[in-house]
Amino acid sequence: MSERHIHMAGHVTERHITRAGQGGDRDVFEYALLRVVPRVERGECVNAGVVVYCRAQGYLGARTHLDEARLLALDPAADVAGVRAALAAIERTCAGGEQAGQAADDDAGRRYRWLVAPRSAVVQPGPVHTGLTADPAAETERLLNLLVR
Repeated sequence: MSERHIHMAGHVTERHITRAGQGGDRDVFEYALLRVVPRVERGECVNAGVVVYCRAQGYLGARTHLDEARLLALDPAADVAGVRAALAAIERTCAGGEQAGQAADDDAGRRYRWLVAPRSAVVQPGPVHTGLTADPAAETERLLNLLVR
């Protein structure tokens, strides 16, 4: 089933509507961008990664990519090593197990909610978005390429 929408500019787009039980082989997933905000008071940011959670498949993953030149353009004094360490910690938390530190015993959903909780720090999560996917790991890579690189 699809609906046609005409935007103010006169463009026609189609939006496909999936009802419960009609997703085929796709599952709902959630994701949030990871943003580096080197000077919180200025609010400028560089997208540096994505966190994806798919409850149905028990998947929690993060992929990061830091563009140092963009970061240093916003703040020449940015702590690049500290930002890289924070991004690596997020990837470890997603992976779970001993490398997740204090979150090692938490389930994937709890770790995800902790990672996407709003915070005032140099590495911050963006708003949470949703979608449908058959392969959350491939979706993580696709979102990284689309929104970060």
